[in-house]
Amino acid sequence: MLRGMPRRIAPSPRILVTIPLSAPSLRRLAAAGPVRDLSPRGGRPPLARLPEGARASVEAILCTITDRIDGALLDSFPALRVVSSFGVGLDHVDLPAATARRILVCHTPGVLTEATADLAFGLCLDAARRITEGDRLVRAGRFHGWRPDFMLGAEVSGACLGIVGFGRIGRALARRARGFGMKVIYASRSPAPREVERALGARRLGLGALLRRADIVSLHVPLRPDTHHLIDARALARMKPTAILVNTSRGPVVDEPALVRALRAGRIAGAGLDVYEREPRLARGLARLDNVVLAPHLGSATVSTRAAMGRLAVKNLLCVLAGRRPPNPANPEPIGSPPKKNRAPGGARRSGLRRG
Repeated sequence: MLRGMPRRIAPSPRILVTIPLSAPSLRRLAAAGPVRDLSPRGGRPPLARLPEGARASVEAILCTITDRIDGALLDSFPALRVVSSFGVGLDHVDLPAATARRILVCHTPGVLTEATADLAFGLCLDAARRITEGDRLVRAGRFHGWRPDFMLGAEVSGACLGIVGFGRIGRALARRARGFGMKVIYASRSPAPREVERALGARRLGLGALLRRADIVSLHVPLRPDTHHLIDARALARMKPTAILVNTSRGPVVDEPALVRALRAGRIAGAGLDVYEREPRLARGLARLDNVVLAPHLGSATVSTRAAMGRLAVKNLLCVLAGRRPPNPANPEPIGSPPKKNRAPGGARRSGLRRG
């Protein structure tokens, strides 16, 4: 820059984005005000890259599940009106803190249902029929020809599928199971409507009964204090020794070291995991086990689903900035409510999933 020429100053951002978005989505955001793109390109947490002085103008943050949104961070954005999360899980956001500050939190349920159910059923098939284990064996040059007793797996058709959490994704998985003639049982906080149970051939049981009866147990619950380690050593001991555990919900729903011990000891036959307790790190010994399929958090990872998630996250954000109700608020209390003076207390909601 030549001496004496005025320095161009970037406008203060109204919107922060911490994930890569498509060009059309960024253009839609830019029409609502200056956008600062903080999508990860280095080692530091994206939100930490914004200078403190530039936070005063920010009214909206579009983030994802890897961004921790707590009360301290919310307080550093005094003009913040909305946090729009790219994903369905909300355990990374302190919802009571946001509600107390009259900040709307939105997410993207619905659009990822089918993709996640596909992945869950794929893990059921893979773990039962030992597909990935066989792939590793072939690549290592250890396949020496067909034998009638070689790498026998479990039958999926006609097996009993236990679904823990019977929301959108759990029900979508049940639809896929019906095509394989599987018996479907489920555990949830409240019963599904009778017409849904009839259509899916599903029967509600307590968690303990489900664990004892199911050949495959698939987890579809949100992460809350009452679902943390829902599947622990005691729960794993109740499963059949021939059973398979599948988790596409959140990693800490499963006590991962306890799962390693159960798989190593043969207390259950196998597992298919897409999420991990300390993601991306794995519990010691997990990666060395042949009887577990390990996917890198691919539940919603299809081109069309991720594009739809981006569009919905943008729509949620823009609706709030325009003064309209967003399609998917997770804490609708701030809409039209008076300010709250004190931070709302946290606390566990009961899951209704009886451990006994």
